[in-house]
Amino acid sequence: MVDAVPQSPKVANRFAVAIRAMFHLAIERSYARVGLVGLGFAVVFATIGVRLMSMAAFPDADNGEHRVAAAATTAIRPDIVDRNGEILATDIRTVSVFAEPRNIYDKDEAVELLTAVLPQLNATELRAKLSTKKGFVWVKREITPKQQAEVHRLGIPGIGFLPDHKRVYPNGVAAAHVLGFSNLDNIGIAGIEKYIDTQGNKALNDFGLVAKQTDLKPVQLSLDLRAQFALREELAWGIDHFKAKAAAGMILDVTTGEVIALASLPDFDPNDPAEALTPDRINRMNVGVYEMGSTFKAMTLAMALDSGKYNVNSTFDTRGGVLNWGRQKIHDYHPENRIITMPEVFVHSSNIGSARMALGIGVTGHKAFLKKMGLTDRMRTELPESAEPIVPSRWTEINTITIAFGHGLAVAPLQAAAAVGAITNGGNLIVPTFLKTTEADALKKATRVLKPETSEAMRFIMRLNATEGSAKKAAIPLYYVGGKTGTAEKVIHGRYSKNRLFTTFMAAAPMDKPKYLFVTIMDEPQAVAAESGHYATAAWNSGVVTGRVIQRVAPILGLPPQFDPPVKPFPLMVKLGAYHADKVDGR
Repeated sequence: MVDAVPQSPKVANRFAVAIRAMFHLAIERSYARVGLVGLGFAVVFATIGVRLMSMAAFPDADNGEHRVAAAATTAIRPDIVDRNGEILATDIRTVSVFAEPRNIYDKDEAVELLTAVLPQLNATELRAKLSTKKGFVWVKREITPKQQAEVHRLGIPGIGFLPDHKRVYPNGVAAAHVLGFSNLDNIGIAGIEKYIDTQGNKALNDFGLVAKQTDLKPVQLSLDLRAQFALREELAWGIDHFKAKAAAGMILDVTTGEVIALASLPDFDPNDPAEALTPDRINRMNVGVYEMGSTFKAMTLAMALDSGKYNVNSTFDTRGGVLNWGRQKIHDYHPENRIITMPEVFVHSSNIGSARMALGIGVTGHKAFLKKMGLTDRMRTELPESAEPIVPSRWTEINTITIAFGHGLAVAPLQAAAAVGAITNGGNLIVPTFLKTTEADALKKATRVLKPETSEAMRFIMRLNATEGSAKKAAIPLYYVGGKTGTAEKVIHGRYSKNRLFTTFMAAAPMDKPKYLFVTIMDEPQAVAAESGHYATAAWNSGVVTGRVIQRVAPILGLPPQFDPPVKPFPLMVKLGAYHADKVDGR
């Protein structure tokens, strides 16, 4: 065993001094080192600051594209449902393919591989995209899971995926003109889709406040999908049967202003919105403006009755079958050549009687009444698309004469329907809505435009027209229908064409207490010889289609059949001894 040699105190002291020296920073050297580190941090922060200012002052295209991509992958839209909760539009999760051209080394190989699994791609356009110096480009938006797997297996560097949302319309063409559509970035372009964005949906997405679709409350429309399908099918039948260029129709709840169904044919599939760009795909009920023909006589009679200057027993001279006004001659289509009562003016669709009524009110009163009824200004609804009426720039007595029977003033059928709705519902003008609402809420926004007595008289006259006049084709038994036809010659190259007609039919039911207004318009229908001989006027086409719609849709909407005639439906008319008031019953 060897004993350890003891260390001397001197050695131990020197060892301690050496250890302290190893960890000792001379004060003069520490200043230099701290300064060097500080300078390094300053350079780093200065570089970052310069880069940030450069990006802010000169944002390059790549940054913008990345921002577009980020926005596209986060735009979420609420479901759109009908009044019964049926889905009309919804989002589905999908992915989109992007490329980073700077990181793709063999452009030709990438184009060849991508077009092989995504044959919809245009090889020339894709090669041009990949040949740029951009940091981000879209390759294909909204691909299927199978396509994603195939692209993934290619293993091309610089190709990636981003989560996305695709808007789908499970019912295809149903209610296309009401729904509208959205673009690839899920931004509403038309119809209710555009309306949703104006109500704040786009802002919510832009600020990142929407994480998933369930964060958004569904938008419930007034439409009934069942009625919508039925209306469209009957319009399609009408176009085929009467060889018309186009047709449109709607069902309006006159007590709430709700649009229950609206269709315009030809239409489009919002899943393929490119179809909507074809000129003949317009929404004829809201975007087109037309002379509404004799349906405007309902406005003329309502104006005359409400003025107090005329009553239901007033008479009008139509002897001779012509009204001379300056160089103009006003004729009746089926002249009576006698003095007729106000209801007979409507039933026999007398242009002369209507003109005499309007002249009795005067130009100023006529213009004021039509404005009150919402017929001289653009009508605004939830649909962004709407047309402004074509009003005479200089409104003289001859304008009042022709407008009295539906010529010389062109309006959107939707606003004409709203005016007829006011005539039938007791006198309240309710702007149509495409959102589900209640009668109480609708009345809060309604404007009183007619006296209740005027409304009763007009309901009686419209019912009389279904039993004795031109509305017989739509007088479906058990539903106590009333209505009015309208036939207008189209203006071709500045002149009226007798062979190219625009026909309208408006019918309400039940006339003792109207709930729904049914509207049909047809563009250039042809006469069906076996049914109407040489007639192509409204009763023989739009009237027939309207009757088919009522017969099919009334049970769907819960409109009860009246097996017994209503009891005293028009008491005031009976009291006044109106023309044939004793004959107007439910049979």
